[in-house]
Amino acid sequence: MPDWLVEEGIGETRAILLDGDTVIAAKCRWHGELHAGQNVSAKLATKRGTRGTGLLEDGREILLDKVPRDASEGSTIACVITRAAMTERGRYKLPGARPVEVMQNPAPDVFSSAKVVHRFPAGSWEEIWEAASSGQVEFDGGSILLCVTPAMTLVDIDGDLPARELALRAVPAIAAALRQFDLGGSIGIDFPTLEAKSDRKAVDAALDDALDDWPHERTAMNGFGFVQLVARLEGPSLLHRFATSRTGMAARMAIRRAERVEGAGTTLLTIHPALKAKLRPEWIAELERRTGRPVRIETDPGLAIESAAAQIVAHD
Repeated sequence: MPDWLVEEGIGETRAILLDGDTVIAAKCRWHGELHAGQNVSAKLATKRGTRGTGLLEDGREILLDKVPRDASEGSTIACVITRAAMTERGRYKLPGARPVEVMQNPAPDVFSSAKVVHRFPAGSWEEIWEAASSGQVEFDGGSILLCVTPAMTLVDIDGDLPARELALRAVPAIAAALRQFDLGGSIGIDFPTLEAKSDRKAVDAALDDALDDWPHERTAMNGFGFVQLVARLEGPSLLHRFATSRTGMAARMAIRRAERVEGAGTTLLTIHPALKAKLRPEWIAELERRTGRPVRIETDPGLAIESAAAQIVAHD
């Protein structure tokens, strides 16, 4: 039976749903962010009908929905975060929240209920991370390319197979990517154009089977091969994080690689210069505390941002 595992990293906490050696789903939270399911108290700053904005004790602002009609500005409301903040091209969306009393059947929080492990099995997180970084997933006969836009996440299908076969072979890869990249919100899938109604129905049936246990709503395939999915959006997916803060994702992976190397001496972490400012002093201090080794940072402009390397060298 698949089990959720949590790895408490430096700068982020990671979770994977593991079935044998296969990662079925993955999530991550960056430290310091408000996250879905988190309980907070907010001072009602503005109100229009049942919507408004609230201020937390630390000064952060949140969007409020379903505010009681008798609540007045200046009052304090116990809330639950429903959606983490989202950074999109050209704008920043505040975290969303609702009063505690209107929340019904909240989704379980895997980060608080899963088994915490010191390390994930080798390669499990790396495989998902690298796929999300590229935004491309290969399957037998073709590939899917995933792209984040402010309106929706788009999935394009490419390959040389006949259109019906290509579409059907793409379905399992799409279903896996939705879970592995923690996608939500509006998702558009651009299948090859299928002129025969029977072919479109076959792909619709395949999607029904593949996404049977993934809560969502969707349209039937239209005559141009387009299908739209809508699922609960609780925060930025792995794809969103790479699209809006690739250096932040790469910096956290660099720290993780440095934490995983073993041996006595000094941890030498070689990174692209763009990452140096992203490595917070408290992360380095925690890395040294966890490993019991001093850390030395070197930069190499010839490295790709995602290709940080860690090794053990003799003490200076």
